[in-house]
Amino acid sequence: MAASLGFDATGIDGAPRAIDKATAKARERGLGVRFLIGDVLELASLGERWDTVLDCGVFHVFDDDDRVTYVESLAAAIPVGGWYFMLCFSDREPGVAGPRRVSEDEIREAFADGWHVDSIEASVIETNMQERSAQAWLATITRV
Repeated sequence: MAASLGFDATGIDGAPRAIDKATAKARERGLGVRFLIGDVLELASLGERWDTVLDCGVFHVFDDDDRVTYVESLAAAIPVGGWYFMLCFSDREPGVAGPRRVSEDEIREAFADGWHVDSIEASVIETNMQERSAQAWLATITRV
């Protein structure tokens, strides 16, 4: 999406197969996107920084300990003034199927130090489970 809007874009995933699929899609669409195999819990090891990070479906997969590590990893990769945009499963989603639900309070708590939570809005996330959408939170967070 970012590349199609003319932005420099880097995609990161720990699964080589996912990177291969994403590379093929970008090539089919004529987009210049750089893809890296990497661990989002160790972004500092990539030796790069990004002014904007988009997260669609990553934050909610972590347990409490890894969530702390993930936020620390983001802090190492996003300079002061940079943005983090997150779309994650919401605790407003009924039932128990699918990823762990996240509350607004959990988002605010995770980003309490070194960040400013600009907004958290109710949204939806498209899933491949039963070809439907699920309740989500869309958060805009600034590194301070």
